[in-house]
Amino acid sequence: MAFYKPMQLKKNGKWYPQAVQVDKPFETDELADRLAQISTVSRADVYAVLVNLPAVMADMMNAGRSVRMEGLGTFRYTINAAENGVDTSADVSADQIRSVRVRYTPETRRPNKTGDVTRALVPDTLRWVRFDGTPAEEDDTEEPGGDGGDDSGEDGGL
Repeated sequence: MAFYKPMQLKKNGKWYPQAVQVDKPFETDELADRLAQISTVSRADVYAVLVNLPAVMADMMNAGRSVRMEGLGTFRYTINAAENGVDTSADVSADQIRSVRVRYTPETRRPNKTGDVTRALVPDTLRWVRFDGTPAEEDDTEEPGGDGGDDSGEDGGL
């Protein structure tokens, strides 16, 4: 299950649900434990792969390509450039780059009968529960948590 809380939008005064995260994030070792439980790979092997994954992905993106992980999505570099551009394309240089970010685009599933497109990480059985401020107790079948981050416009502009 995932949790939401009411949030009032300043520009129109209306109330909307906002995803919230409860408790602390799951850490790499917990992820490794869970993956080891559902596979034939040891926890140590899973952990080693997960710990090295960011550096390998960075090396791949440094080659000028994106990284697509089936069932997860695509990662690529984006640039934040200096506010003032230059007058000609010949004047464009790396000196204008102020910061680099990694853009993550979740994988989407094919449209269903209604034409809806859904994200691969969002299960069809997702159930939303209003968060009352008390962290939920952990359960082996359902993890509490919301996204709490930017959904790139998929949350109705909140």
